[in-house]
Amino acid sequence: MRGATHARWVVCATAGALAATACGGGGDGDSGGGGGDGSGVLSSSWGDPQNPLEPANTNEVQGGKVLDMVFRGLKRYDPKTGKATDMLAEKIETSDSRNFTVTVKKDWTFSNGEDVTAKSFVDAWNYGASLRNNQKNAYFFGYIDGYDKVHPEDGSKQTADTLSGLKVTGDHTFTIKLNQKFSTFPDTLGYAAFAPLPKAFFDDHAGWLKKPVGNGPYTVDSYAKGSVMKLRAWDKYPGGDKAENGGVDLKVYTDNNTAYTDLMAGNLDLVDDVPASQLKNAKSDLGDRYINTPAGIIQTLAFPFYDKKWNKKGMEKVRTGLSKAINRKQITETIFQKTRTPATDWTSPVLGEAGGFKEGLCGDACDYDPAGAKKLIKEGGGLPGGQVKISYNADTGSHKEWVDALCNSVNNALDNDKACVGNPVGTFADFRSQITQSKMSGPFRAGWQMDYPLIQNFLQPLYYTNASSNDGKWTSKKFDDLVDKANAETDQAKAVDLFQQAEEVLRDDMGAIPLWYQNGSAGYSDRISNVALNPFSVPVYNEIKVS
Repeated sequence: MRGATHARWVVCATAGALAATACGGGGDGDSGGGGGDGSGVLSSSWGDPQNPLEPANTNEVQGGKVLDMVFRGLKRYDPKTGKATDMLAEKIETSDSRNFTVTVKKDWTFSNGEDVTAKSFVDAWNYGASLRNNQKNAYFFGYIDGYDKVHPEDGSKQTADTLSGLKVTGDHTFTIKLNQKFSTFPDTLGYAAFAPLPKAFFDDHAGWLKKPVGNGPYTVDSYAKGSVMKLRAWDKYPGGDKAENGGVDLKVYTDNNTAYTDLMAGNLDLVDDVPASQLKNAKSDLGDRYINTPAGIIQTLAFPFYDKKWNKKGMEKVRTGLSKAINRKQITETIFQKTRTPATDWTSPVLGEAGGFKEGLCGDACDYDPAGAKKLIKEGGGLPGGQVKISYNADTGSHKEWVDALCNSVNNALDNDKACVGNPVGTFADFRSQITQSKMSGPFRAGWQMDYPLIQNFLQPLYYTNASSNDGKWTSKKFDDLVDKANAETDQAKAVDLFQQAEEVLRDDMGAIPLWYQNGSAGYSDRISNVALNPFSVPVYNEIKVS
């Protein structure tokens, strides 16, 4: 985004140690039973989101899960293929890839009874884009004319309240004018930042934040931070993807090993990220109730380019040397039990070759080569301060294990047992706060869960100058120019080629180190069925049945 990204950072708050108040077999009170009649409530592991659940202010996985249940936008990504299909869009028309006319389907309402209209979208997008509202996903609206006035990026004051490129032309029609050609722009509109908002959001913002109102198959029943968010099926939901269950209790864990233990003890129905320490046991523990499937997720190491010691002349050799010091194959096989695949580019295999994935684009920079690593790091002036500290959030079991393994690989490659150490940060929220405040002093765990299945989504939100999720602040005019040209190209093959040229610019400067592509892994109880992960590695909650 999730331009994400998502812009959605898979900084992957995998959640884990169940808060004491959330314990209970299979869920509390109304969570049991159901008798297969669609009224049963399931319980699933979760982590508190970083921010309140405003669609334009959520760019991480845990909050994104809720938005995907509570909202529906103009497009929806097929839970099996990831393909963008019309949801609330009756049609989206353009003759020049810059001016679009949107017709919104009639007879859709929010769960509070308000009609979903063209104004519901336009007002929401204007709110998301406005600098004064400080929304993390504001950048998604940067393609729309007038963004520079409502969200100036040069430090100047906001001079407009609304995007000049948005015009309501009828109860259910509006037009969009972009500031550049973007042929695949309609396919981005399934991302949560583009969700409609009810009038209640603006009339009583504080009240809405306490209990968000959307137009999806679920409504928010209650939320106790650090404990549980209860979502319940909306019986008047007008869409074709109604909930097949009575609701979902998202239970907060700060250690996903504890979540897995609760699953095995019958106290939890679904763990949507099996901890690394349990991967070797998951198949024998769960049998057919263990899911391991490819997902549009890549894990990387990002660098703080705002810190001069990581951005001085020659450091591209040090960054590339570190990449060559990482034995990806060994780590993915021993730590992750082959639920990860060594990365050889900065996208994901789920895109396919036609969609932009190019195996081997990283070249020998992603090959394990201790001699080459030492040579490059020496040529680049050595590790800043003589040591690299890799920051990660410590509230999950898996990250410590792979960071320690990665540092062991670097230390072995460089013949220096102090060359690399892990730097744990207490919680995911604290970790993300330090990142967004540009307080990282060395490499940090990063990653990306695609917001929509386009190569553009793996590159522009993360590496374009000042992009919403460019947390390391890497910048390259050549990269930016190639991305702009790719967005304007209407021929998909030519657009993909331009994006891959941009990716080569990223590679040559090693703006981030690609580590591995991540599979979605999950386990579930015998109380539920029809469980699947979508290409974004998120459970398709609405299709789960409770017995």
